[in-house]
Amino acid sequence: MEVVQTARMVLSRVTADDLDAVHEIHSDPRTSVYHPSGPVTDLESSRAMLELWIDDWTERGIGYWAARPLGEPLVLGFGGLRRAIVDGDEVLNLYYRFRPSAWGHGYAVELVQAALQIGKELGTVVAVIRDINEPSRRVAERAGMRRDRTIPYGGVPSDVYVA
Repeated sequence: MEVVQTARMVLSRVTADDLDAVHEIHSDPRTSVYHPSGPVTDLESSRAMLELWIDDWTERGIGYWAARPLGEPLVLGFGGLRRAIVDGDEVLNLYYRFRPSAWGHGYAVELVQAALQIGKELGTVVAVIRDINEPSRRVAERAGMRRDRTIPYGGVPSDVYVA
């Protein structure tokens, strides 16, 4: 589960070496249009985020992957599953964020399908998607998820998608 190969990508457990890619992707305003607090503004915030993700793997045996094209070092994006409490339930929260140059190529759907395949054996998988985030909604739906309900999440209305 720490390394998963899809048709076009290698999804591997995040490491400290992914810091530059984490910061580049999460500080880009285009990737944070729908995030209530906007893009990450400094490297230390990106480091804290990455350390949290690394701790998930160490403490829980599951977490987010760095997504790379087969045979290439470039990180296209990040995503996967992490344990979370959503609307009072313990779930596997599905996350995905890719650099803009990777948009429109189906990479996010490919990552989501891999995460769902693994997650179905481990518990309930949900994706919490801001109600106005159409691109993310389309990814979830293309991967076979369906909208279940709307909840307040992070101070904004968000739809809970289930597998």
